[in-house]
Amino acid sequence: MKLPLAAAFLALAVLPAGAAENRCGWLVNPTPGNYWLTDKDATWILATQGIEAPDEVMMNLPEFDEREYVATNGNYGYGCACISVDVDTANNKVLRVYSGKTLPLKRCKADKSLPSPY
Repeated sequence: MKLPLAAAFLALAVLPAGAAENRCGWLVNPTPGNYWLTDKDATWILATQGIEAPDEVMMNLPEFDEREYVATNGNYGYGCACISVDVDTANNKVLRVYSGKTLPLKRCKADKSLPSPY
């Protein structure tokens, strides 16, 4: 009886603590070193100027086509995207980005649950 129970606990121990979440909204890079995603739930911090963002966060972000990107400060600005992430909900922080894809700007503009990117 103890062996199956121990096997069940062992199986649970190797499962990831949480599954990646797909979050869609405004992916904003307003100035050097600052990056966040604003979706219907919150603004999720990816990077903050002066604090080096881990590769787990920055390496898998999608790149925008210039037609689907709004430049607001030289090369900096925002676009619409979905990213697959692990987040720290207590601190609204992105811990890891697994993948991402850009979306047409009109999709985020039409989404009434999203606040303005600025």
